Amino acid sequence: MDARKHSIPINFVVAALRGVHAAGIDARAILERASIAPELLDAPSARVSTEQYTALVQAIWFTLSDEFMGFCPARPCKLGTFAMMCYTVIHCGTLERALKRGTRFYGLLTDAFSVEFERHEQCATLVFTNHQLDDPDHFLTESWLVIWHGLACWLAGRRIQLIEATFSYAEPPHVDEYRRMFYAPTMRFGAARTTLSFPASALDLPIVQNEVTLRQFLKTSPADLLVRPKNDDSLTGQIRAILRKAYDYPEFEQIAQRLNMTPQTLRRRLKDEGSSYQQIKDNLRRDTAIYFLSRPELGLDEIAAQLGFSEPSAFHRAFKKWTGVTPGVYRQERISG
Repeated sequence: MDARKHSIPINFVVAALRGVHAAGIDARAILERASIAPELLDAPSARVSTEQYTALVQAIWFTLSDEFMGFCPARPCKLGTFAMMCYTVIHCGTLERALKRGTRFYGLLTDAFSVEFERHEQCATLVFTNHQLDDPDHFLTESWLVIWHGLACWLAGRRIQLIEATFSYAEPPHVDEYRRMFYAPTMRFGAARTTLSFPASALDLPIVQNEVTLRQFLKTSPADLLVRPKNDDSLTGQIRAILRKAYDYPEFEQIAQRLNMTPQTLRRRLKDEGSSYQQIKDNLRRDTAIYFLSRPELGLDEIAAQLGFSEPSAFHRAFKKWTGVTPGVYRQERISG
């Protein structure tokens, strides 16, 4: 397992639990199943591992018996619905037919929201419209966009690069996470519609999956579609990929040389992406730390050393700066869980 995966901001955990709270259910058991310390919900900078987040989503589905996670209480979605939709589209032949059939499938289940598919000359567009959902954080909206895009990529057996992502609401404070979730050259908030667009040529791609591969896919999907890497081609993503493979963090000048740029050009382009080399290194160390803390066989001193800290106290200070809580909060919940 890659110890340097991305982590998930705690506000996505808080948003995911809104349907649980609306149903009058105590979320503590769900958090325990996902090994997420309740204290993290009150720490705005806290994050969880991708494994914890996937487990959380699955725990909510099973607790509520609802794949809509409580956001559509008038018409919950029975467990197994997503799987049945996948079996319905797996033999469609092309991605276009699969998307059309899949979106029609869900159109028969609820009037609370709709996912529609459009084909234009140069691009294809998935349109999500909220008709009656009580979803102030747009959690279900964004989750379904990510799931449909991930499903399309899986069905075609290749990454389908997005052209544009638009959202019919204001830019959130955690907009940097959207760049990872919906990596696209153009991203607009306050738009007329919430959409994902990709090249129309992708619609002619053949479905390369079958019922055998689908059974394996459904063991963890669609939950893990929410956290699968999007093959970020941004400079930030490229540098992060380089650092994942490096034994130690190279100097900035070495990174610039690797990317065939001058240090000045690389620094300017990272600034345009709202990032910096130091921020990329800190985020990678933070995410690696969160992963290591999920492994009780590793002591805090050993984790600090593996992350390159000269002493454990420096690791404690850095981790609290990154997440707002101490490593012990993560470790205590993991061990007790």
